[in-house]
Amino acid sequence: MEIDSGSTHFTDFRSPDTNLNGGECMNPMVVNAFPVGIVHVINSGNVESEGDLRMEPSVGLEFDSSDEARDFYGLYAMRVGFKIRTGQLYRSRRDGSVSSRRFVCSKEGFQLNSRTGCPAFIRVQRRDSGKWVIDQIQKDHNHELGLEGENNSPVLQQKPPVVPKSLVEVLRRPKVKLLGQIENGGSSPSGIINFKRQKRGGDGRQPLPEPYTGLEFNTANEAYEYYQSYAESVGFRVRIGQLFRSKNDGSITSRRFVCSKEGFQHPSRVGCGAFMRIKKKDSGSWMVDRLNKDHNHDLGEQMVYENKFSTASKKFIEEETNGMVSMDLGEMNTGKLIKRSRESKIGTDWYPVLLEYFQTRQAEDTGFFYSVEVDNGSCRSVFWADGRSRYSCSQFGDVVILDTSYRKSNYVVPFATFVGVNHHKQPVLLGSALIANESKECFTWLFQTWFKAMSSCRPKSVIADQDMAIQQAITVVFPGAHHRFSSWQIRAKERENLRSMPIEFRYEYEKCIYESQTTVEFNTTWNSLVNKYNLKGNAWLQQMYDKRESWVPLYLRGKFFAGIPIGETVESFFGTQVNGQTPLREFIPRYEQGLEQRREDERKEDFNSFNLQSFSQTKEAIEEQCRRLYTFTIFKIFQDELLQSYSYIGIKTYEEGTICRYLVRRSGNENDKHAVTFSAVNLSVNCSCQMFEFEGVLCRHVLKVFKLLNIRELPSQYILPRWLRNAEYRILCGAESGVSSQELKAFMIWSLRETACKYVECGTTSVEKYKLAYEIMREGGKKLY
Repeated sequence: MEIDSGSTHFTDFRSPDTNLNGGECMNPMVVNAFPVGIVHVINSGNVESEGDLRMEPSVGLEFDSSDEARDFYGLYAMRVGFKIRTGQLYRSRRDGSVSSRRFVCSKEGFQLNSRTGCPAFIRVQRRDSGKWVIDQIQKDHNHELGLEGENNSPVLQQKPPVVPKSLVEVLRRPKVKLLGQIENGGSSPSGIINFKRQKRGGDGRQPLPEPYTGLEFNTANEAYEYYQSYAESVGFRVRIGQLFRSKNDGSITSRRFVCSKEGFQHPSRVGCGAFMRIKKKDSGSWMVDRLNKDHNHDLGEQMVYENKFSTASKKFIEEETNGMVSMDLGEMNTGKLIKRSRESKIGTDWYPVLLEYFQTRQAEDTGFFYSVEVDNGSCRSVFWADGRSRYSCSQFGDVVILDTSYRKSNYVVPFATFVGVNHHKQPVLLGSALIANESKECFTWLFQTWFKAMSSCRPKSVIADQDMAIQQAITVVFPGAHHRFSSWQIRAKERENLRSMPIEFRYEYEKCIYESQTTVEFNTTWNSLVNKYNLKGNAWLQQMYDKRESWVPLYLRGKFFAGIPIGETVESFFGTQVNGQTPLREFIPRYEQGLEQRREDERKEDFNSFNLQSFSQTKEAIEEQCRRLYTFTIFKIFQDELLQSYSYIGIKTYEEGTICRYLVRRSGNENDKHAVTFSAVNLSVNCSCQMFEFEGVLCRHVLKVFKLLNIRELPSQYILPRWLRNAEYRILCGAESGVSSQELKAFMIWSLRETACKYVECGTTSVEKYKLAYEIMREGGKKLY
């Protein structure tokens, strides 16, 4: 046999007598693919070399592919006495293709205790010809060699022992049919891989082939098992990614299996693009139709698990996920699949820093509250709120926003906030948290802890993300509260699921969502839209329709949300000052600074509302009444509605006993009209626009009817105490109307505590003020006892 020494191709030679099923080769002649000068001839246990078989890597050595370069370096490493890992890759700026790769010693870096920061590596670069050439190399190791390779048979020996099958490698990967021939002596039907018959690579077992486009499987489960085993052999972990359903019948048509480091939802993820997608064929089998084997991170050594997965654990429970959840099945230590949702996404270095901060704040503020979730001795989620936040909740805890927008991008820490809306329509902090993960148990603990810290304050409405875990936790902890989905998440889901739809559909979709005036109109328009574009089988649209009361404006108008606009993203309380990217060393100073800035803005508005007067524009008694009662911000909203009412015409359309109904429409605009119903018994009124129900301020349509009926002042039930200048006494104003004794007591506690704190702050600035404050409190105390 003659080998062209001028060729750098990797060639596969097989003797027809080769038996690949046995533990040794019977009279075989196998020449594995090696670069120039490397020829392995195994013939009845004798090794013959042509030239120097112990060729070492050198700059300029060429290969047909990066995989062949890795195999060469791996064989060299086995002979010398170390193991290798796939290191960093580099991509072309022009087309994003891989332009170079590094293969490093397994002890490179310091991520594990066993690693020593070894500098040994080779780097191969892809030339214009398509060849891969070693352009950088470092052979020196900073650890002893030979220890790692003792259990492996050396690649080259003068008198090698019986050759295990793990060394009979075919670098030109065999097709699936060959795998069937190897195991059963015959062809596999239709070339479909049956994973149950496959064995993982190892001593005495058949090596697993690499995935390629066109590879077929009997079931999606077999495809997952195969890709998981391939990942173990290469050195990465797998997650079950997105699935796609048929528009006709909703059945699953394709699935993606991705590297566990895909995406940026967790600090450990780096946006890795490696994946395998399978598509269902008409025959019922599954075929790999898209594949990317390139990773943008180091690969680990081969992962071997002592226990196999249970069959039930590996099943795709499609009915539970419904195509909306991307499960993470990457961590397998005991043979049991563990969802990554149970892991903590909070770095361990955060806990001591936060606990020290909490203890310091608690010494300064007797109302400061914090709680840490502990699971099996490990810290998990964290919640905290100072006395001012707890007092604010007693005033403005009827509407609560759980801001988890840290999940929009890659984050350092899962920082979330509870936010309310004060009487100036400013955001107020009602608590802060670090969320360990997005599980139902985690959110349930968080809501229960917040509920306890806020003296059992139950919000009427909660604005939070759509995740099923959050929905379930709200139902458990706040039964009866209306859950409104976060606008940013709705928009993201719409972009993801409607991007392939034509412009006409999107226009009609927006019109249906935002212009429907009645539930009948919405349902009719929605069904017409679904039928027109043949979307009855679209699982996402069906899910959104089922949850329409949590995001469609028509259904939200009748719920109180303190006027927080529907369809608009709620501004983060801390803005860019504190978010999921804030590093630990800057977190607390920036948190304190951002909180103080917000509270200073609130103090300015309080001062303006008590010391300045808005201008009246109508001289009507109803305007003067509201000018005296409302804060600046709320009065401007009311005043605008009052001025707009002059542009409307009211016509009585119905009257029976004490009940009257009016049609109120804008002059010159027949389409701008609403129905107002008025009862003279208790001066109750409601309008079809539902502005009062949603915002707590009467609308222009009702004000027009009041003018027609000569009602010169607003009935007390239509002046919400939460919008008054003296909102801190709002519960006392409404103590006789529907406020529970528990809510009343909680408010009084926080109101008195806040007032006492102000006395303390002012009274400690000088000895004279201290004496005055002490005397005031002592004299007041005499009247209480």
